[in-house]
Amino acid sequence: MWYFLFRLGFAVIFVGLHCALMIGLFLEWRHNQRLREKGRQQQAQAGSVRPRVSVIVPVRNEDHCLAGLLQSLVLQDYAEAEYIFVDDRSSDNSASLLRDFAAGSHGASVRLITLTENPGPNHKQYALSRGIELASGDFFLFTDADCVVPRGWVSAMLERMSDEQVGAFIGPVFKNPAGSGFFQLYQCFDHAIRYMYLAGSTGIGAAGGGFGNNLILRAAALKHIGGYDAVPPSPTEDAALVSRLRSHSEYQVRAAIGADTHVLTRKETSWRAFVNQTLRWNNGGLFSPDPITRFNFGFLMITISMGILALPALFAFPSLWPLSAAVLFSMTMDSVATLRLFGQSLPQKGIAYIVQTIFTPIYFTFLTILGFCRVKVTWKDSRIS
Repeated sequence: MWYFLFRLGFAVIFVGLHCALMIGLFLEWRHNQRLREKGRQQQAQAGSVRPRVSVIVPVRNEDHCLAGLLQSLVLQDYAEAEYIFVDDRSSDNSASLLRDFAAGSHGASVRLITLTENPGPNHKQYALSRGIELASGDFFLFTDADCVVPRGWVSAMLERMSDEQVGAFIGPVFKNPAGSGFFQLYQCFDHAIRYMYLAGSTGIGAAGGGFGNNLILRAAALKHIGGYDAVPPSPTEDAALVSRLRSHSEYQVRAAIGADTHVLTRKETSWRAFVNQTLRWNNGGLFSPDPITRFNFGFLMITISMGILALPALFAFPSLWPLSAAVLFSMTMDSVATLRLFGQSLPQKGIAYIVQTIFTPIYFTFLTILGFCRVKVTWKDSRIS
């Protein structure tokens, strides 16, 4: 009896959770439509008096990709934006590229911060903190040096902050769709499916993560939670920030849906680097200092893992099929929603996404096992907990 309830209960709960995420996606899409329209009306009424936005970018040895970001920032149409770059002990040509950008900014406000030491423990988090200290904007907008932002990105993210109850808006980040082969395609799909989960959970009021390379934050909301230094150290500083905002204030956290907010970032060059990156994200959720985030993310990853680990046991225990069937059915539903909402920023590979749908829960299970085995990760050659 108990075994029967476990098998079917698991399937019902798991599929039900993913149906709730689909409802969350729809609700978040509706929020986006409403807030964008309200934001455009507010900007039109404000005329020449518009909010100031501080775009903050941490940089560490990024001269191989920094030019793409700088070129995309030149195309922004929001004159009230200031750009703050935090050079975190770079030993390459990054500082020179930033100085050249500042010199040719044609009136835009550009500030450079050079760090000669960084005590950590999360070095990126420390660099961001120094950038925020210098920022003068009503809103802080974050991205990374290896990203390319769309034309009008600053305006698009600001439009979504038209409701004063919204403290932060998380934006989507996708891998550059160029390239071929399974590894290249999976990186793109992995980023997109993660954002689908994030946007869906945000839509049902359970925001617990975010992409720090595409995130806008209300300065008043950050002040309300004690400033950026009050955010606990975490291997995923963006998720820690979102969790603190949700748990220590009445401000809402929302997720952006729309091609005008799609930021592209470069792919990893090896499976080793990719596993390190995605394991850092997974560990940030599994061991988040916020108990709600830890429970939500942990429940999702553990249940996915149960369904996948049941697969090889089906030969001996075929009655376990509801566990695996629930995971594969839910992943198919997730994939359809992801391709429908974000497909314009993904490689056009058609039927190849069937393989991605099957591989994704297997890969998530692999990361979850590594996480509970306490495998350490690195960021910019620095080991973090």
